[in-house]
Amino acid sequence: MVSASEFRKGMTFEINGEPFVIIDFQHVKPGKGAAFVRTKYKSLISGATREEAFNPSEKFPKAHIETKEMQFLYSDGELYYFMDNETFDQIPLHHEEVEEAIRYLRENDTATLKFYKGKCFQVDAPNFVILTVVEAEPGVKGDTASNTTKKVKVETGAYIDVPLFVEEGDKIKIDTRSDEYLSRA
Repeated sequence: MVSASEFRKGMTFEINGEPFVIIDFQHVKPGKGAAFVRTKYKSLISGATREEAFNPSEKFPKAHIETKEMQFLYSDGELYYFMDNETFDQIPLHHEEVEEAIRYLRENDTATLKFYKGKCFQVDAPNFVILTVVEAEPGVKGDTASNTTKKVKVETGAYIDVPLFVEEGDKIKIDTRSDEYLSRA
């Protein structure tokens, strides 16, 4: 159990069996009345953010989040299969559960999966990936001074904005957190 007076950024706790992570908190001691902890927290399952004031003596169960590095094996069109590198257990996940990360994962790539009570609720691709461009419009010769971009398709099917000089067949480095092109690899 964790009391509201012990809240810190990044700490996880449960309310009514749902896990939350603390985004921001502030201990407030008004001149009149009892002290309270103003808290902004986010649901780990739905992603919804809430703000609430708690009494510092309120206690909440700590949410235990398990993080595992797992290998993306393949997709059968409906499910995406990941394998635990230590136990070799395979888990199938639906498209909704892997939607963001799968845009940057090739077969045999490693991803970070987060579990709450044995159920996967988040799949994260590595922060930086190097992928091959499979579709790109040709750049206009001499148009390198301007800061214009074009969309290209990479081998995983994701579309990325890149500078005009990037061509089909180039390997590019991408920041998966912001969907930004970083450099040619």
